[in-house]
Amino acid sequence: MSTPQDLKNFRAEKAFFIGIDSDGCVFDSMEPKHKECFCPAFINNFNLQSVSKYAREAWDFVNLYSQDRGCNRFHAVMKALDLLRGRAEVKKRGAKIMELPVLRAWTQRESKLGNPTLKAELERTNDSELQIVYQWSLDVNEAVARIVRGVPPFPLFRESLDKMRAQADVIVVSQTPTEALVREWAELGIDRLVRFIAGQEIGTKSEHLAFAAKGKYPSDKILMIGDAPGDLKAAKSVDALFYPVIPGGEDESWRRFHDEALGRFFDMSYAGAYQEELLAEFRKSLPEKAPWQS
Repeated sequence: MSTPQDLKNFRAEKAFFIGIDSDGCVFDSMEPKHKECFCPAFINNFNLQSVSKYAREAWDFVNLYSQDRGCNRFHAVMKALDLLRGRAEVKKRGAKIMELPVLRAWTQRESKLGNPTLKAELERTNDSELQIVYQWSLDVNEAVARIVRGVPPFPLFRESLDKMRAQADVIVVSQTPTEALVREWAELGIDRLVRFIAGQEIGTKSEHLAFAAKGKYPSDKILMIGDAPGDLKAAKSVDALFYPVIPGGEDESWRRFHDEALGRFFDMSYAGAYQEELLAEFRKSLPEKAPWQS
């Protein structure tokens, strides 16, 4: 498996660099992964059966329909539990919602938030809270491998990738486990069309971009493509440009990228008013507060 050092050793071959998120950006896989894999394991492992309806709503809001869309799974589980704990209907039912202080402390000091580092922390501490979280994460991976298959890229992604590769070094930048990323890209024969596949074990998306691109390309020749605010944050962390794939409007987003935005990136007319118009549309697509908080 690739390491952070492998990404640091990445060398520019083209004049431009493009990082692409995977779930929900290239593949229409966010809904099946979260609704069929993440959320059932969330309810089971954290004993949320008595408030399962509200647990599903909290999980889906955090991971699919909010400003937190696309965040790391360990941040997601804390955010969903926090959201659930504050809901009036959950309080009325007297449900006990875990607070996960040990996980919170670990995520604050560890940047490579994946099962290997969590397993190492669990072996070091033998903490019962981390054992629950680790088992949940294992159950998620097992469910994803069993359930999520045959999901094609969004229309015009393949054609866009061909156009990208003509002038840019292209890598995958994701918080999905690398094993799942490689499997999903290889299943459709497109893993060989990118120069690197970076998953959660290699670090955050910001670290991926910093390791692979910062200082190796001019900032106005670095583009991040993503469907979540975290992708935009990662782009800003290295002063890169950002192209948003709008949740719910993915087909149109890839058409616009293929027909218009990629050409603007290559001819250096993307930055400024054009990008800001896209970002304004993107920000409107994902709320900060859940419907029951309004």
